[in-house]
Amino acid sequence: MAWDEALAERIRADLTGHAIVEKRMFGGLAWMLHGHMVCGIHKGGAFYRVGKANETAALALPGIAPMTMNGRPMAGMVEATAEASRDDGRRQRLLGLATGFVNSLPPK
Repeated sequence: MAWDEALAERIRADLTGHAIVEKRMFGGLAWMLHGHMVCGIHKGGAFYRVGKANETAALALPGIAPMTMNGRPMAGMVEATAEASRDDGRRQRLLGLATGFVNSLPPK
């Protein structure tokens, strides 16, 4: 398995009450809300779609960095280390930013 199943269980519990769909993507797992990606996990940590307006708040948390793919920055996305992902407070703060942002988008 390419991801931390204990972290997946924590995120599932954190997202209880949201109309979430779980999908395997990018060699890990991703959680979708109204057709938009909220977050995902992979070997070594997690990523969150917080939106551009929330990036500064997310990046102020320890263990959080801008997300890059193939060396290119992904606007509105942040990456969390495995340690930051296991911290309930940081993970829940990031999920709050991410679900808030995704809920502001029109459903797909």
